[in-house]
Amino acid sequence: MEPLTLAFDVGPLYGHRTGVAVATEHLLAGLGSRPEITVLPYLLSARATPRPGHVRLPLPATAALRLWARIDHPRVDRWLPGAEVLHGTNYVAPPSRLPQVISVYDCWFLMHPEAASPAVNRSAAVLRRAVAAGAHLHVSSAATAAVAGELLATDRITVIHLGPPALGPAPAPAQYVDPRVSDLSGSRLILAIGTIERRKDIPSLVTAFGMIAADLADVRLVIAGAPGDDQARVEAAITALPSPIRSRVHLLGAVTPATKAALLEASCVLAYPSRDEGFGFPILEAQQVGLAVVARPSGSIPEVGGSGVQLACDQTTSSLADALAAVLTDDVLRASVIRSGRMNLTRFSWDRCVNEMLDLYRQMK
Repeated sequence: MEPLTLAFDVGPLYGHRTGVAVATEHLLAGLGSRPEITVLPYLLSARATPRPGHVRLPLPATAALRLWARIDHPRVDRWLPGAEVLHGTNYVAPPSRLPQVISVYDCWFLMHPEAASPAVNRSAAVLRRAVAAGAHLHVSSAATAAVAGELLATDRITVIHLGPPALGPAPAPAQYVDPRVSDLSGSRLILAIGTIERRKDIPSLVTAFGMIAADLADVRLVIAGAPGDDQARVEAAITALPSPIRSRVHLLGAVTPATKAALLEASCVLAYPSRDEGFGFPILEAQQVGLAVVARPSGSIPEVGGSGVQLACDQTTSSLADALAAVLTDDVLRASVIRSGRMNLTRFSWDRCVNEMLDLYRQMK
């Protein structure tokens, strides 16, 4: 196999761990195990301390993105000697004369620029310039491909599904007891995982829980995820619940990987009310541990979750509540969703993802 040298953005591995970081970590590990490819990991950050072998581009990220949103300067080729292809793993690739692959996971920020931060909108401008200059997009679902193709006016798009995120073993309760979760034993848990972003639409999940909670007295809602741009609306939705039901909603904020694994093991349903989704790692995490998934029919969710997800009939909050109630009250239905979820997992692997990414890089070379 002809050797290849790849410049690869490892910036997502620094700072708060997101789904993009999970994808970047797994892909980097897979590429690093292939003898036919040499990876040059780079990051754009003036503050992070680069790990051994990682090249920090000597540019302040904010200033660089402001420039790159308007002009193709400074180019980064001088700091990536020998690279033949460049992969921007987090929506952005810096100006370069190299062939470029850019990973786009969802298009929410392109569809709703009014709701995005100035920094995100600058990144969108950089992405648009790169695509106009010939960059090729990698997307993790056909649903994202369709939207990205329309919004970015390109057919240079390749769909490559990601693999399932690695889950460590859940610790025994005594090892992860936390004041926020120690009183949940003996209850059936609806679990939501992910940063509190608007596209995740956690407020509607809180409202849907309020619709069914009176009839399901042993059910609690646990929301685990770092605060984001929808934190205030989530807190307001919780406050609007009647007091007895409000006490059964637990807004945990960010949790450790061990606590997340324990919550997945202890829960009855994973709720995924997203209005848009590029892939949806929590779906595959839940299916790995035999947890039923209830979700909206949004973005990539039907594509990735397959028959291992109980989909709401439509986007309304009442339909989400109905789907949750059905899975919580029908043991046969819940068992069927769990069984289908385990079968669905066989469609995804990081080995296949890496093979397909290598094919794409070679096409770009």
